[in-house]
Amino acid sequence: MHEYPITQQIIKIAENHAKKANSAKVITINLVVGEYSGFIGESIQMYFDVISENTLCDGAKINIQRVKPKLRCNQCGTYFERKAFSFQCPACGGEGGPTEIGKEFYIDSIEVE
Repeated sequence: MHEYPITQQIIKIAENHAKKANSAKVITINLVVGEYSGFIGESIQMYFDVISENTLCDGAKINIQRVKPKLRCNQCGTYFERKAFSFQCPACGGEGGPTEIGKEFYIDSIEVE
C-alpha cells in the first residue's frame, strides 16, 4: 500500500519535468527498483495507471529496471548474488556481507514529447 504515495510523487516529479521542458506529455518514466527497496514494481504500475489519468503522465509507460541484491566478500572484495542458504563467495570461499546494492529506488530518466 505504500506504493500509492510514492507513485503520486513519481507523477508529480514527471509533470514538473515536462513543464520545465515545455512539453505537453510524459512518454516514458524509467525507474530503478532494488529488490530490497521495499517497493513492488507491479504495484507502482497498477497505481500509476489509475492515478495518472487526466495528468501529463496519462498513457505514459513505466519501465522498471530491477536490481538484485549483492553481497561483498569480506576476504577478496568480490560482489556476488547470494545463493539460497549460503553467504559463501564463489570466488574465494570467504563469507559475504550485506551491501547497499539492491536497495535502490529512483527515477533514472523521464522522456517527454
